Amino acid sequence: MHQSAETSEAAPAVDSTDANRVLMFEAIARRMCIDVVYNRMAMRLTPHVLYTRHDELFIDAVTVSRDGQPPRELKIGMFKLSGLRDVVVSDAAFVPQRMFDPADSKYSGVTLFAV
Repeated sequence: MHQSAETSEAAPAVDSTDANRVLMFEAIARRMCIDVVYNRMAMRLTPHVLYTRHDELFIDAVTVSRDGQPPRELKIGMFKLSGLRDVVVSDAAFVPQRMFDPADSKYSGVTLFAV
């Protein structure tokens, strides 16, 4: 007896945003950098906060490097989680930047996790 495609059980698809959310919780909790591809550019980021905005997930993070080069200045950037590709929690730890203010009004009521 054969089994039709309708009755066979397939492994559930894992949404990359869901997987990335789990990795962000880990990276923020452990204060570890993440390596990502964002807008086709390899980057190393220090994620400081995971939050929602217009029902989408975002992180605010400091860019440590772009294509292996340090940025001209350190600043906190906003990254849409669904735009991050090839996310890996690196083995490089980071110290939270003083410029990050978890009490900033933009995070009020929408923060999921922060350093």
